[in-house]
Amino acid sequence: MRAAQRFACRPQLWGHVIPHHVSQLKRGLRKLREEGFRHIFELRTPEEVDAITEIHRDPLYNNKKQETGPLDIIGDIHGCYDELVELLTEMGYTYDGETWAHPQGRKAVFAGDLVDRGPNTPEVLKLVMGMVAAGNAYCVPGNHDIKLKRWLDGKNVQPTHGLQESIDQLNLKTPEFREQVRKFLEGLISHYVFDEGKLVVAHAGLKENMQGRGSGAVREFCLYGETTGEIDEFGLPVRHNWAEEYKGKAMVVYGHTPVPRAQWLNNTIDIDTGCVFGGSLTALRYPERGIVSVKAARVYCEPARPLGYVKDAAENLSLQQQNDDVLDIADVTGKQIVETALANNVTIREENAVAALEVMSRFAINPKWLIYLPPTMSPSKTSVMEDYLEFPAEAFEYYKTAGVNRVVCQEKHMGSRAVVIVGRNEEAIGKAFGIKGEGIGTIYTRTGRAFFNDKATEQALLARVNDALIAWGFYERFNTDWVCLDTELMPWSAKAQALLQTQYAAVGAAATHALADVTAALAQLAQRDANGEALLAEYRERENEAKQFVSAYQQYCWPVNGLDGIKLAPFHIMASESKLWTSENHEWHMEEIKKICAADPQILMATPYRIVDLDNAEDVQQATAWWMNLTGKGGEGMVVKPYNFIERDGKGTIQPAIKIRGREYLRIIYGPEYTAPENLIRLKSRGLNAKRGMAMREFALGIEGLQRFTNKEPLRRVHQCVFGILAMESEAVDPRL
Repeated sequence: MRAAQRFACRPQLWGHVIPHHVSQLKRGLRKLREEGFRHIFELRTPEEVDAITEIHRDPLYNNKKQETGPLDIIGDIHGCYDELVELLTEMGYTYDGETWAHPQGRKAVFAGDLVDRGPNTPEVLKLVMGMVAAGNAYCVPGNHDIKLKRWLDGKNVQPTHGLQESIDQLNLKTPEFREQVRKFLEGLISHYVFDEGKLVVAHAGLKENMQGRGSGAVREFCLYGETTGEIDEFGLPVRHNWAEEYKGKAMVVYGHTPVPRAQWLNNTIDIDTGCVFGGSLTALRYPERGIVSVKAARVYCEPARPLGYVKDAAENLSLQQQNDDVLDIADVTGKQIVETALANNVTIREENAVAALEVMSRFAINPKWLIYLPPTMSPSKTSVMEDYLEFPAEAFEYYKTAGVNRVVCQEKHMGSRAVVIVGRNEEAIGKAFGIKGEGIGTIYTRTGRAFFNDKATEQALLARVNDALIAWGFYERFNTDWVCLDTELMPWSAKAQALLQTQYAAVGAAATHALADVTAALAQLAQRDANGEALLAEYRERENEAKQFVSAYQQYCWPVNGLDGIKLAPFHIMASESKLWTSENHEWHMEEIKKICAADPQILMATPYRIVDLDNAEDVQQATAWWMNLTGKGGEGMVVKPYNFIERDGKGTIQPAIKIRGREYLRIIYGPEYTAPENLIRLKSRGLNAKRGMAMREFALGIEGLQRFTNKEPLRRVHQCVFGILAMESEAVDPRL
């Protein structure tokens, strides 16, 4: 009626519009229940509409977002009762005479296909129904479960694919039990969404756009997946591998298609490992992502397709590594918003992403190596001392103000930042990174480029590092076959030779030679005219500053022949197999690395450090004196870090490191005459906000990328973070900071 009244005010519409809408509505109402709606309310009059004073929204049955776990998701059981009991026992569940429960409150989630093919379908159903009724488990239906339910409903179904075994076993049970089973299967929900949307469990998996929805199409996909309409050589339908294209945020755990072992692919995992076919029964522990499996006692049913059969599988590569062979440029171009644990969302501007893509596509090493890029580092706040641009007091003040009372001061080596990835052998590298024929590891720069042009030199250095790791027993102690180290590689000239020749050496040579001639001429002038004395003194000071400039950079340059002269100073153990080491404090990193370096002190250098209690004035004074001594001998300076690898204050994560460079080292950065009073006054007005913001975002991205890699996430997800760091390096920030 109201629609007709509104229509009367809109004469431009044709007269058939409203009748057409009414007809479509009536047809749609008849099909609503088929779309998965459990409750349908029809309001037929304006009075019924006006009578509505409150709308109460019930969540969909599949919405279990409030359930955060921990959970144990169990794959296709197919009547294998003994293996199910063994698996539950292995995971710590106990039987109290009525049902199974976990003493720590964990819950099981059964991923469907409880029935058919196996030897004891009724006992499996009894166990699962008891756990669900007790609130100790959830269960989603599988296609075999639904087929059994149709038989229990009296439908005419073909007793194939193992259904006959279930029928025969259930016929030995009471009608009351069969009715309980029927009602249980009838009440199963197509899929569940857990933990604020972070986890989805569905029998055959589920695409992102279907998650959390209820419809016939969604239920169909959850039960059967998606087929291409073709039949393979074993007479089975060819299924479309939706997981290869999955880019959703939620982890999807599923079964349905038997696989020889559970493997991650794009944050999805198939945990049907073919127990009934003689494989194993598998559970995924959430949120730990751990896999627990028990072997089948025997082959209960011969599979139509061999359990380990994978057509055109790449040798020795995981599913994820095979899928990562082709990267999509769309994943890293345009404006990007990257979610991180440390800095929430980090925004990458489109123009910066283009610059990063240029670097990656033209200069970077094999992208499969690029799991981490180190962040930039901000200097300390400008010193209030007249003769210093940077001084330890400001760094100590920053951390104390942020509530950090204990810091680690590390000597800052004047070399080049290098990421070192090394494995026990090439086989270990192939397994972890999916890379073949590139040696036992790699060494690359902050911008993802190969550190050495000579591959032989790189592999020789990695062999020395590997020998040191083996000698100390690192791989056994850390339960890994590879490691990623954040290091400084010296001398500076090993990487910055071109920079030294074209910039620093050129400036130094021109200044010293020119100023020598100028001062000689001014000396002659001063002999004839006393007014020339002041000018001579000025230029002698400038000549001295030029010599200091040359002396400053020459300390970081020495001849290198192959490995002779190379020094590698690791200072962070970043990651190893399935483990990120940022949970350990900096003292732990320094001490563990010291043990590695002791195995080959000729080439590995343990970084000197000291721990400072900021509430102890003597500690602070001694650390300052240590810095004065380092820089007085020509050292670059030191890096001050909070004692813990990651520290937070009320506003979020604080600076992971602050560098305090020596007075003479800064001459290389700011030029020979930077210490002149008029120059120091100008330089002291430098702003640090942009640099510090960049340092924090790059730190968050670096840790996030490594975490994603150790979690076995897709390479595109890791590269979001790597590209983000590269993109930020193109932002307009003073490079001298």
